[in-house]
Amino acid sequence: MRDIAPARRDSLYTPTTPVPDTPPLVLVVDDYPDAREMYAEWLRVCGYRVAVAGAVGEALELARGLHPAAILMDLSLPGVDGFEATRELKSDPRTRHMPVLALSGHVGADTARRALEAGCDGFLVKPTPVQDVVAAIERLVGAAVRTRPAGPASS
Repeated sequence: MRDIAPARRDSLYTPTTPVPDTPPLVLVVDDYPDAREMYAEWLRVCGYRVAVAGAVGEALELARGLHPAAILMDLSLPGVDGFEATRELKSDPRTRHMPVLALSGHVGADTARRALEAGCDGFLVKPTPVQDVVAAIERLVGAAVRTRPAGPASS
């Protein structure tokens, strides 16, 4: 199941050309539907457009076709994992500029190191409060879309 917000697809648009009044698109990649939808919904509430993918093949296709401003990537995916997906994204000239924020339930310096070596631009440990995920996306995208809604305090 994918939720793709309308994306501008004309010959003048490139990932580096700003589209006025169009919120940044974030691709959320997670095989666990509840996590995928939770992060996607929170990003929508914060003003982002969102596309979702539950598997690497779908994620790569969406990244190449939609040119998201950032990718939220679960590292523990069935089959091809998020490490390999990130390596593929970063080796492709069409997608190498896209920031990838890794999420993993595997705590440890080795996981973070491997994520960064694979090309991830940031790393967060699950469970991560949604406010922290949005703040990290904002840092990667370069600016807040709008003021984040009030929510439970982060610890």
